[in-house]
Amino acid sequence: MTKEVRTRFAPSPTGHLHLGGARTAIFNWLLARHFNGKFSLRIEDTDTLRSKQEYTDSILQSMRWLGLDWDGDLIYQSQRTDLYKAYVERLLELGKAYWCSCTAEEVEAMRVKARALGQKPRYDGRCRDLGLGPAPGRCVRLRLPATGRIAFHDLVKGPIAIDVQELDDFVLLRADGMPTYNLAVVVDDHEMGLTHVLRGDDHLSNTPKQILIYQALDLPIPEFGHVPMIMGKDKQKLSKRHGAKAVIEYEKDGLLPQALVNYLARLGWSHGDQELFTLEELVKYFDGTNLNPSQACFDEVKLSWCNAQTMRGLPLETLACKVQPFVANLGFDTSLARLEPLCAMFRERASDLCGLAASFKPLLVTSSELEYVAKDTAKHFNAQGKVYLEALMKVFQKVEPFTSLPLNEALNAYVADNNLRFKDVAPPLRTALMGFMGGSHLQDIMAYLGPEETQKRLQRAIEMC
Repeated sequence: MTKEVRTRFAPSPTGHLHLGGARTAIFNWLLARHFNGKFSLRIEDTDTLRSKQEYTDSILQSMRWLGLDWDGDLIYQSQRTDLYKAYVERLLELGKAYWCSCTAEEVEAMRVKARALGQKPRYDGRCRDLGLGPAPGRCVRLRLPATGRIAFHDLVKGPIAIDVQELDDFVLLRADGMPTYNLAVVVDDHEMGLTHVLRGDDHLSNTPKQILIYQALDLPIPEFGHVPMIMGKDKQKLSKRHGAKAVIEYEKDGLLPQALVNYLARLGWSHGDQELFTLEELVKYFDGTNLNPSQACFDEVKLSWCNAQTMRGLPLETLACKVQPFVANLGFDTSLARLEPLCAMFRERASDLCGLAASFKPLLVTSSELEYVAKDTAKHFNAQGKVYLEALMKVFQKVEPFTSLPLNEALNAYVADNNLRFKDVAPPLRTALMGFMGGSHLQDIMAYLGPEETQKRLQRAIEMC
C-alpha cells in the first residue's frame, strides 16, 4: 500500500469492553501494525445519559492489558461538538443539508402512513425546500440525491450496493444541538485520516449513510470491512449464558492477554491451519485478507485450551511473574524463585493463572495447615498404608542430597526391594504429601518441600492411619 494505513477503535463507554469489541480492536490494531501505520483510539461518549467514566477507565485498562497500544492522543467525541457543528454548517452552505421543523411525532405519523400504503416507512422530505433556518426544536437533515446507488467493496463481504431510494433524508444534527452518530463518525474518521474502517457488521446499515456524508462533503472515503458478529454455539447472539465475559473479567480470572488476543484473532480470520500464534506472527500475517464472512462461534473450551497452551509455552520466570499476584490473592507472600519450580510442576495441569495458583496451595501451607480430602484418606490411610509410610520415613531420612533424582531412586529401590507395586505405595504417599490424590511427580514434591517438611507430613499421615 502506498498510503499510510490508519485504523481506529471507537468504543462507547456504556459498558465494559466485551469480546466482540475486543476482536474489532485487535483486527484494527493488527492491520495498522502490519503495514507500520497508525492505530487510534476514540471514545464515543456523546450519549451523556449512558456514558460513564468508570466504563471509559475499564476500556482503557482492558486495552492496555491486551497490549493494544494506540498512537497519538486519546480522542473524546464529547469534546468535539464544535467541530461537528462546523461540518454541519458547511453542508448547509453547500445546499447539501437543510433545517427541518418536523417533530418526532410528525415523522412517526409519516412512517405509519407509508406503511399503510405499502411503501417504505420514511421521512417524506416536506421541509427540503422551505428554506428554514435554525430555531428551537429544529434539526438538520442531509439532502439525499433523488436517484443513484451507493456502492462499495467490503473487505469482508465483497461488493455491496444499495439504491439511494431505500434511504430518507436522515438527521445530522438533533434538535438538542448534538450531532448524530453517523455525522460524528464521518467527521472524526476524516479528521483522523483513516484509510480503513474494520467493524462489526451491525454497523453495515450505517455505511451507506456515512458514504453519502463523505460524498456530500467531497471527502475521501476509507475502505470498509464488516466482520460478522460473534455468536454462541447455538447460533444466538453471544451472551453470558454462552460463557462469555467482559475482557476485564478474563483478566481477573487469570487468562493470559496474549491467549485471548490469539483466540479472538482466529474468530473470523485464518492463516492456513495454524491455531497458535505469537503476537509477532499475528502482526506479520494479518494484512486484512482472509477475513471470513461467515459467523464465528465462541467456544469457551477452545479459549481455555488456547490459554493452557500459551501458559505452557512461557519461560518459567515469565509465568512465575504472571502468577505471583494470584498467589498473593490466596494469602501467600512467595518469591519468584520459589514459584518457578511450582510452575514447572503444575503448569501442565492448569488452564489459567487462578487454577495454577490454587494448585500451589498444598505446597505453600505448613504440614499442620494441610487439608485432606476425606475420600482419599479413607481409602489410603489404613493399616497397610501406615506400614508403607513408616518405612518410607526411614528411607527418605537417608537421602542426600534431598533432590528429585536421589529421591526417585530411593523410592523405586524401596518398591523393588520389597517386591511391591508402585501403585500400592504411591497413593498413601501422595495423599500424605498433598492431602489428596493429585499433584506433580512425588520426587519433585518432596524436593520442593524439603526433608523436614516431608517428614512432618509423613508423620501426620501415620498418626491419621
